[in-house]
Amino acid sequence: MNIAVSACLLGEKVRFDGGHKRDGFVTEHLHKYASFVPFCPEALAFGTPRPSIRLVNKNSNYEIISNKNGANLTQQLLDKSYEELHKISKEKLSGIIFKSRSPSCGMRSAKAYLENGFADSKTDGVFVTLCREKFPLLPMEEEGRLLDDWLRENFIMQLFAYDSIESLKENNFHMKGLVDFHTKNKFLLQAKDEMLYRVLGNIVGNHENLPFAELFATYEYNFKVAIAKKSSIKKNRNVLEHMAGFFKNELNSLEKAILHEHINEYAQKLVPIIVPLSTIKLYAQKYELSYLLNQKFLEPYPKELALRSSLLSSK
Repeated sequence: MNIAVSACLLGEKVRFDGGHKRDGFVTEHLHKYASFVPFCPEALAFGTPRPSIRLVNKNSNYEIISNKNGANLTQQLLDKSYEELHKISKEKLSGIIFKSRSPSCGMRSAKAYLENGFADSKTDGVFVTLCREKFPLLPMEEEGRLLDDWLRENFIMQLFAYDSIESLKENNFHMKGLVDFHTKNKFLLQAKDEMLYRVLGNIVGNHENLPFAELFATYEYNFKVAIAKKSSIKKNRNVLEHMAGFFKNELNSLEKAILHEHINEYAQKLVPIIVPLSTIKLYAQKYELSYLLNQKFLEPYPKELALRSSLLSSK
């Protein structure tokens, strides 16, 4: 998959001070599964090193002002932001990772100031605003928020789910392929949004006999909306209990007790979700329940990322 990433997070020396902000998770772990498309509209517009800039709120319009001489640099940054947007748009992106707190790339974290110099609020940077308009359903996050285990796990799950439906779309598939895709994503979708899961099920049912192209476009939109939702311990527990129900005729009393103990301990934040999931996978292998083994929820991204091993990855 292709992910657009703020160039400074990849170790490129494009910061205003001539440095970088290389991110270990992106460059040491995520790079094994993705190709990166770097961007930095500020470096393109003003060079490196360069005087720092700030966002200024002028009558609800944000302008880019030089901290060195007070010059209005809004149009310069906008022009180069559109150039970078055009560049990354030529790639088949599965997500974007921005640099936090940047006037161009901060995602709800760019500090805005009033004309008198006082701090006003936090908002999206100039480039982030353009990306949101261009790619409304694309997974996007900033590296600062990815320090939170829960946000990181949700984002990476969204990233790989988004890539999976894009891959499906590129293949010469048909209705059966969509049904198989929906079936494998059942529990992942339920862990995101039960209502949207049911909407997607009705779409796949195609009770209105829609042409396949129209049907898939509707499914794709709702799938991407669903995977952008955040999971929770409550939603995950419901899914785990539902999966456990597939064993009701196979497990002996001890096995049932172990499984439900693991689910309850997860709900109480005593163990991470990987514990009940591993137990479910073990039993599914033992009793050859292929339906469960094929579920994306068991392994929605490469297990080597180890994002479900932390107690903090669920809320």
